[in-house]
This record gives sequence, C-alpha cells and structure tokens, in this order.
Amino acid sequence: MGAAGGHAENASEATKTLIMRGNRLDSRDLFTTEREIIIAHGEESYRLRLTSQNKLILTK
Repeated sequence: MGAAGGHAENASEATKTLIMRGNRLDSRDLFTTEREIIIAHGEESYRLRLTSQNKLILTK
C-alpha cells in the first residue's frame, strides 16, 4: 500500500514486514517478489542477490 492508502506502483515501492526469530531471518521472506535487495549500512549501499543456483551474493 502506498502512503495515500492506495496500492504501491511496483513491488520495490511496497512496504514489507519481516519477522525475526532471535537473530535469524528467513531469506525466503526477503526474496518473495524480487531477486535482489539493497541494504543501506551507514552511508554505504550493499546489494544482496539471489542467484539462479539459489546462492546469495553480497556486493558493495
């Protein structure tokens, strides 16, 4: 849902709630709609990608 209560224009604009169990987060929850996410860490951005072989790659 967008800020005005309507639907978001695309999946990357959508807000998602993730559930952590202790310090564990299931990657299936991260990659339900996209195969790549951007992680903001301070002033830096990192890209976490799910490959076709179901591996994770983190790049700066």
